[in-house]
Amino acid sequence: MPIDDTLARWSDVSFETAFVVYLLAAILFIAQLATTRTAVTRDSEAATRELVTAATSSTPGLVVAAPRRAASERLERMGLGLVIIALILHVGSIVLRGVATGRPPWGNMYEFVSVTCAAGILVGLVVLRSKHLRTLWLFVLVPTLILLFVAGTVLYANAAPVVPALQSYWLPVHVSIISLGSGVFLISGAASVLFLIRIRLSDDGPADSRMRRFAARLPTARALDRLAYQTTIFAFPLFGMGVILGAIWAEAAWGRFWGWDPKETVSFITWIVYAAYLHARATSGWRDTRAAWINIVGFVAMLFNLFIINMVVSGLHSYAGLN
Repeated sequence: MPIDDTLARWSDVSFETAFVVYLLAAILFIAQLATTRTAVTRDSEAATRELVTAATSSTPGLVVAAPRRAASERLERMGLGLVIIALILHVGSIVLRGVATGRPPWGNMYEFVSVTCAAGILVGLVVLRSKHLRTLWLFVLVPTLILLFVAGTVLYANAAPVVPALQSYWLPVHVSIISLGSGVFLISGAASVLFLIRIRLSDDGPADSRMRRFAARLPTARALDRLAYQTTIFAFPLFGMGVILGAIWAEAAWGRFWGWDPKETVSFITWIVYAAYLHARATSGWRDTRAAWINIVGFVAMLFNLFIINMVVSGLHSYAGLN
């Protein structure tokens, strides 16, 4: 099928616009975090009422003002609105790329990273609905922006048919499941990093220090730990299913289920690391920080598999499209 260059260009424009809107949303969430007071301070202020004299009147009145809270909530709503707009543009760029090429739009690293980031944002809209978790959006958007920037610059590949080895009905099944699982692991990894930061900063330094005030603006350590655990429970079977389906595809394409290809091997190791995290999380004495570190190791292994294995190591999965 010939490539529709017009749709391909519009796909690129939609991708770039989505990146800019994500960036604006991140800026708003930075401002929101800066204007958010600690939970203790907010509760104290909500319980305190002062009798003041109005500037234009001598009649005393009861005033309960919360300008910072109102500003913080407005910034939060605006940021969330921009995330939704950016996701629509982002998904639009993926759909346009697929229509332009006449194939599933995840045939190279640029497209895979784009789909993975879109999956992460979509899952974020589901799991970060609770008001006390919305401050995490900044820490989801930052790695997403980094990945999208790398995808749009270093990994970018022109719209083109996939290599013959990928022209299979297994492509939309195997890669889509891996992309969704990887996107959810992004949320889980960010939650574990913030969990460690929350514990470290909450116990370090004077109570009125800037870093401890920053830590107090984050969700509780327990909420962060629960979020990391629940998202990993969801992503773990997906990623494992993707590895198994990849083995089935390998048997159909290369005549064997497993050949210790670097991509296969590191994917399996990553899955084992996440299994170790779930086991540690359920084991007394390994919960909290030890389990969180294992979860972070799993996320780093996934990034290593995505970039180093695809870009540096030669193997049967070298379909980056960089050449």
